[in-house]
Amino acid sequence: MRRISKLTRVAVGVASLGLVATACGGTSSESGGDSGDGGDKGLAIAYDVGGKGDQSFNDAAYTGLEKAKQEFGYKTADIEPTEGETDADKEQRLSSLAKQGYNPVIGVGYAYGTAMKAVAAKYPKTTFGIVDSEVEGKNVASLVFAEEQASYLAGVAAAKATKSNVVGFVGGVDIPLIHKFEAGYKQGVQDTNPKVKVLSQYLTQTAEEGGFASPDKGKAAAEGQIEKKADVVYAAAGLSGQGVIEAAAKAKVWAIGVDSDQYKQEPLAKYKNSILTSALKDVGGAVYALAKSVHDDKPLNGTRTFDLKVNGVGLSESNPEYAKVPGLADAVNKAKEGITGGSIKVKTE
Repeated sequence: MRRISKLTRVAVGVASLGLVATACGGTSSESGGDSGDGGDKGLAIAYDVGGKGDQSFNDAAYTGLEKAKQEFGYKTADIEPTEGETDADKEQRLSSLAKQGYNPVIGVGYAYGTAMKAVAAKYPKTTFGIVDSEVEGKNVASLVFAEEQASYLAGVAAAKATKSNVVGFVGGVDIPLIHKFEAGYKQGVQDTNPKVKVLSQYLTQTAEEGGFASPDKGKAAAEGQIEKKADVVYAAAGLSGQGVIEAAAKAKVWAIGVDSDQYKQEPLAKYKNSILTSALKDVGGAVYALAKSVHDDKPLNGTRTFDLKVNGVGLSESNPEYAKVPGLADAVNKAKEGITGGSIKVKTE
């Protein structure tokens, strides 16, 4: 799909420039010798809640690992989280990867923050990356995104697509990161059509309660909003978002996906005609960019923000129905220009 290709091309370009920064149990592991801190075995990623196969956040990170593996021809590892794990468990996982010689080592998700800070200090020659959180450290790259900007575009699309003038938002966990998605979405809806009502619901207060990993919770929340006349539902809920998409398809209303282009995800194929668009985060591009910087002996560090200007976030156009909704494409393009040009300031809360 054209949009995804553009995101990937830009990510590669960003990597070659050292990134444009606006703010300044395991799985498929390939074993090798224990080379210690600062090794050259290659990229390792540790997944967030929901793990591989969420068709969203974690799977987006995996695309970056696969690209780096194919391009650089080195060993990689991608490690699943465990249910009910502690910061100490995360710290042990990251330490093990660094000790084995993987470089860089990336924690996918804000939950790795505490563990990342501790482990990075122990392995100063290894480059670490963390997605969706800022961790200080000379050998740490914090890979963050302007989720609110992509969500604003999703809100514009929802406002153009709704016929009932009621749309929904389902957040996985009630935390500041997901508040950014909600804030941008609501603003995009209201700026496009003030008559549209936005229904919002968070699945859980903490990630440990399953907000990012429970499709049944997502489905129930979406069904409740649909009963209240919502005919477009946007989910920022990781694996739980699959339940939202299922509910939307069953009710024959629109779903808006998140992080990955969910219209193109094979496990969601039977629902794809109900996925109007997806708010994209090029997590894969960020993962690849950090891997490339280490491969080029120019490891990135500090906070690196991927926003609309560098196509680090965006909105997918895969579904042919996207172009058929009256005024949608033009409204989204106008919003993009406003955000990148500075005339539209998107809220984060």
